[in-house]
Amino acid sequence: MRILFVSNGNGEAAIVERLAKEVLALYPNAQCEQLALVGIPPDNTATLPVGPQRQLPSGGLIAMGNFRNIVRDLRAGLLGLTFAQRAFLRKSGRSYQAVVAVGDTYALLMALQAGSPTIYVGTAKSVYVAPYGPGERTILRKAVSVFVRDGATADDLRAKGVACESPGNSIADLYDPDDARPPYAGTPRILMLPGSREDAYDRCVDLVQIVRRIAPDEPNLSGVLSLAPGLSQERFVRTLETAGFTVLQDDRDPHIPFRIALSASSVITGWRGPLGAAITQATIVLGQAGTANEAAAAAGIPILAYDSDEHGWYRTRQRGLLGDAVAILTGPFERAAEQMKAILRNPDQRDRMSQIGRQRMGGRGASKVIAHRIVEIAQR
Repeated sequence: MRILFVSNGNGEAAIVERLAKEVLALYPNAQCEQLALVGIPPDNTATLPVGPQRQLPSGGLIAMGNFRNIVRDLRAGLLGLTFAQRAFLRKSGRSYQAVVAVGDTYALLMALQAGSPTIYVGTAKSVYVAPYGPGERTILRKAVSVFVRDGATADDLRAKGVACESPGNSIADLYDPDDARPPYAGTPRILMLPGSREDAYDRCVDLVQIVRRIAPDEPNLSGVLSLAPGLSQERFVRTLETAGFTVLQDDRDPHIPFRIALSASSVITGWRGPLGAAITQATIVLGQAGTANEAAAAAGIPILAYDSDEHGWYRTRQRGLLGDAVAILTGPFERAAEQMKAILRNPDQRDRMSQIGRQRMGGRGASKVIAHRIVEIAQR
């Protein structure tokens, strides 16, 4: 059995990995392959990379009229890459028993070029922020099975004639809460997620600048700075040192590449280990990430996102998806730190954010349901 996954972003590639592992648990002899339409996913254990792939400047963020990123990607060869990927799908698609598109309707449109039974796992669109439009619904109807991220979106699509399911949100399955070795050393526990794209190095400095400013008022503060797979540990260190931080490197533990001492009792720990325990044991997340922020919201952790521009399109979109589970910190670092301290000292607000996050994201377990459907369709 050969199954092709077509992903449309870094977070979507992580979802593919989880789905592929669930498929292999059901059918160990399955061969799971992945065509990444955007970027080059990190080395995985469950999928084999296939087809044309290239790292583009935007990291896939070209939606919602982001013309600057579109122009940058076009200059970097987006059109040629798209045509090459389409040719690969048309040539090789019939050799797969099932094709699974994970992402937006562009991923599905490309996956349909393979001509094999196609399953769609929608990760981006939601009635909370941007419902599927008439043209997108036409594309959805071409899939043999459609899964969307929340019940409200499923209800909306079914009312408009699109058969679909929402057994939960596969993003909630990304990080196992039983992952070992939580890295925190004190409280409050702040998990910092700078993201997985090229701008993560600079965003990392922004997050550390904010946390540094609250450390004097929060004795024994424990920060964890999560470094996404595929990003350079050495470049994080250089960027932090250039910004004036003292970074203490340590090669005794591969999961903890460095530490940043903020005071005698407050420390930020670099973390390359599994995110599950780091998420579930955090007091709060200060995150510039996309999918990782949403996974933390699913675990009931309040999300703070920093954007010096309070009208930044990506954070506005994430706020639409997560509602009041996410608070956007704005302005200079000092102002953002004051906003963060106010939320840390308000347990009632954090409880509300936690409840809303769980409600918006849905429960765990969707990946198993989707994997069962993939195997069922592939065996027809």
